[in-house]
Amino acid sequence: MKVNIFGLGYVGCVSAACLAESGHDVTGIDIDPSKVALINEGSCPIVEAGLGELVERTVAARRLRASIRPPETADISIICVGTPSCENGSLDLSHIDHVTSQIGAYLGRLDSYHVVNVRSTVLPGTVEKRIISLLEAQSGKKAGVGFGVCMNPEFMREGSSVEDFFNPPFTMIGELDSASGDIVAALYQNVHAPLYRTEIKVAEMLKYACNSFHALKVCFSNEIGNICKTFGIDSHEVMRLVCLDTKLNISPYYMKPGFAFGGSCLPKDLRALTYKAKQLDLDTPLLNSIMESNRKQIDVAYKLIARTDKKKIGVLGLSFKPGTDDLRDSPIVELIERLLGKGYHVKVYDEEVFLARLVGSNKRYIEAVIPHISTLMDRSLECVIEKSEIVLIAKSYRSPEPFLEKLLYGKPVIDLIRIGPGSRNGHYQGICW
Repeated sequence: MKVNIFGLGYVGCVSAACLAESGHDVTGIDIDPSKVALINEGSCPIVEAGLGELVERTVAARRLRASIRPPETADISIICVGTPSCENGSLDLSHIDHVTSQIGAYLGRLDSYHVVNVRSTVLPGTVEKRIISLLEAQSGKKAGVGFGVCMNPEFMREGSSVEDFFNPPFTMIGELDSASGDIVAALYQNVHAPLYRTEIKVAEMLKYACNSFHALKVCFSNEIGNICKTFGIDSHEVMRLVCLDTKLNISPYYMKPGFAFGGSCLPKDLRALTYKAKQLDLDTPLLNSIMESNRKQIDVAYKLIARTDKKKIGVLGLSFKPGTDDLRDSPIVELIERLLGKGYHVKVYDEEVFLARLVGSNKRYIEAVIPHISTLMDRSLECVIEKSEIVLIAKSYRSPEPFLEKLLYGKPVIDLIRIGPGSRNGHYQGICW
């Protein structure tokens, strides 16, 4: 395809050279005449392993060139301009606005269908609310009719970007429509990686979720490393072994948005580690923030209930997760305590807690800590739902889904675990979806 790439910075240069290497006819467009001249001479304006050779080879093969303005015709325009931080942390979108206006005017001159593909990192809603509006205003055409739009974030690391371009973890395309997505997908026929197509806002958010997670991992590893050093422990060996666990540690297991964590292990061990760090005069702000973040998710659930102005709450689930009767540090217990303190009438159903017949530590916990909550429990799922004005789903259930759907029909539902599709005639809310 004939490809325009707007912005010849780091992402733009790498994308231009790699797409040209893949056989596409690429024109890089930039306002800086020195960058344009360098590329047309077969030289690379940035330092990056393997990129200079690609630029030299593809320019010599006449598949890559640079210009200060786009050519007369092309199939796709890719936005790769920078989105730097403003002083207050917000994004500076001036480069995005400038190049989008330029592309919009370009679209107005084209007779053929053209796709605008955003590769710059922008916050959710930017493409649909800002970029598409500018494109339509400048071109006089309608998105999805006169031109296509996609969001196509990159996942390249400086120092290994050429390797990452051809071997990414996946290729992600957020598409306005399937026609737009088809054209962008064709760019990556020579890239050997899974290709996923999704909504534009999901693709925008994915880039931020990934980078935030990477930053989180660096800080987590450093804080664990600082603690290890004071104990004379090899921190690299600890983290090497952490990463060998692909069932829980490096896996999707704990990566599902929902309610707060609880149980006898996570809260206890986190408290012990942060307390020991404090004794050692170590500052561990990330680890210290975890329990507070967890408590905030209980606040989120409470506010969802409070906004309904209903007072009779049916709670499905009491232990901290499915398949257990463990009530220690159960976040749902804390939420119920708060509801009772605010004057709510609460009924609770938990099949596993009843089946356990409350022996051992759980029996002692209920008798010593939450005896009043045990009096709120009902053995009948039907009765708990029937007598409630809102049903709070705090744990997955064993009842067949059609049976539960029938019981919940017409009832307002607040779901803390994502039990399934959430239509229910407009009476459904998920805690963070």
